[in-house]
Amino acid sequence: MSKKLGLSDIYSVAVYGIKARKGRSIMTSIGIGIGIAAIVSVIGISASGKADLIATLESLGTNLIKASPTSGFFGTQDDLPEGVLGMVERIGPVEEVTSTTQTDLLVRRSDFISELEGGGISVIVTNPELLDVVGGNLVDGRFIESGLGSLPVATLGSVTANRLGIKNLDTPIKILINNEWFGVIGILEKLSIHPDLDRSVFIGYKVAKDLFDIDSEPSTIYLRANPTYVEDVVDVLAPTMNPENPDQVEVSRPSDALEAQQAAEEAFTSLLLGLGSVALLVGGVAIANVMVMSVLERRMEIGVRRSIGATRSEIRTQFLLESILLAGLGGFLGVLLGAGITVGYTRYADITFSIPVWQVLGAILLALIIGALAGLYPAIRASKIQPAEAVRS
Repeated sequence: MSKKLGLSDIYSVAVYGIKARKGRSIMTSIGIGIGIAAIVSVIGISASGKADLIATLESLGTNLIKASPTSGFFGTQDDLPEGVLGMVERIGPVEEVTSTTQTDLLVRRSDFISELEGGGISVIVTNPELLDVVGGNLVDGRFIESGLGSLPVATLGSVTANRLGIKNLDTPIKILINNEWFGVIGILEKLSIHPDLDRSVFIGYKVAKDLFDIDSEPSTIYLRANPTYVEDVVDVLAPTMNPENPDQVEVSRPSDALEAQQAAEEAFTSLLLGLGSVALLVGGVAIANVMVMSVLERRMEIGVRRSIGATRSEIRTQFLLESILLAGLGGFLGVLLGAGITVGYTRYADITFSIPVWQVLGAILLALIIGALAGLYPAIRASKIQPAEAVRS
């Protein structure tokens, strides 16, 4: 009577069966690996984006409110009433408030550049409090200051600095605003929720008045409110700023734009996960097909093993293990590939890398389950082969 094989013995036989067909085994594992890589990379990129969003919201806060005139029928903006800044300051929960004034001034790197090529960059007149209110930081230099008076100096937004080819302030740099030279004293970091400010040049109110005769009436108000009363401030801000025509004031929370963007990305992530699941399903079908073919090709081997005492349970376990091992190998390779794609994307997008541990474990477990389901029918079919019938064939 033959000795019953242990699980370790059956495992060794299953590994040998895979090694004997290396090319086919590798190609089959790749099918599962692609599906797992798609799922891991999609979830990883989504998790990284969400982690970066949370970090951004925590650093900038959700209590920032922006108010500006609505656009008219022809795209022009209405003016805010005089003294609007003082009206806003009197709202109880408002903690900080500042303003900006949009201009049509032209920015050029030098006077050799045509005025027709100086578009795409806005000149914004503001005061030193803007940087603190919007939660901005400097890459180099400093922001405009009250003590500078009428000195022609400017601070650049991140996109503006890039367009003008200014990377740092190691050497004195000047830019041309209309026909006046301004010294660049600072460069801002990218402001995630203020793309309009990224494309701007900032100058002070006094120098704007002295050189360009620009009034100090604001076109946009930025404020920080007590986090507990943010919604209340949003509700009363428009009527406070323009009591006669509150509908001519547009009030928004810049953080809402980030949250809306995240919601759109999550919807797109669901679509990509669906595509990854289809790829995984195709990989499972490929494993099932390969295992069925393997059973047909190895009928003689199965018959010989049965004739020398191998039980149906041992044959069934062997082929099931082969299927699970193929899927597990594909799952492992898929996790590595998916993590690599996520790392590459986060470095390219300059966001925080994040892959939840449950995702890695879940992906490998999913691959094993797919392998087990795909190998179940071939394993049962192999166990039903009769020794005499297999040997005769």
